[in-house]
Amino acid sequence: QLQLVESGGGLVQPGGSLRLSCVASGFTLDNYAIGWFRQAPGKEREGVSCISGRARSTRYADSVKGRFTISRDNAKSTVYLQMSSLKPEDTAVYYCAASQRFSLCVSREYDYWGQGTQVTVSS
Repeated sequence: QLQLVESGGGLVQPGGSLRLSCVASGFTLDNYAIGWFRQAPGKEREGVSCISGRARSTRYADSVKGRFTISRDNAKSTVYLQMSSLKPEDTAVYYCAASQRFSLCVSREYDYWGQGTQVTVSS
């Protein structure tokens, strides 16, 4: 059974950093693109960053470029999202998701989803 489990969320002050992890099980991670998405209260889910199966391509939302970095370690079946210079507007539930194709970093392309991890940026 394909499963994704996120971790690493929490409360952080503005300007701080967090690293989210997404651990995959039940499938071969190399064959899947992985995306990080987030959803704030009252807002639609948005794509934050996506990475192709063999990490040759990445995509970032304009709002996080230069602050967030996505990476993957297929041997560990794990994808990371390093978040720096965090802002209050980054507050959201962050989800990782898997897709067998890598195109746009949009939720409709992703078929398998984790349960999410809360990130709160506040002083």
